Amino acid sequence: SFCAGGMPSLSYQELKDLKKTDILHIDVRERWEVDRFGKIPASINIPLGELVEALQMDPTKFEEQYNQKMPSKLDPVVFSCLAGTRSKKALGFAASLGFS
Repeated sequence: SFCAGGMPSLSYQELKDLKKTDILHIDVRERWEVDRFGKIPASINIPLGELVEALQMDPTKFEEQYNQKMPSKLDPVVFSCLAGTRSKKALGFAASLGFS
């Protein structure tokens, strides 16, 4: 299940189409889940428990840790998890930190 700002959820095809644009896809599953079930291409894994801290990091530190440019508060970001519960929480966290 996927979450995006204006759209509470996205289909797999919508996500694939979005990923052709300049969008940051954050997978909030645990690392063991990504290891066991596979990484989604062109996504970065930030487990939900790390997300609030990650989104407040110094951009240089974020890039070192996640090998990806830190999103600005206006950049389009998509969160995904396994069933949709964690990605909705992630969306709430991001919104509370001022991400649009």
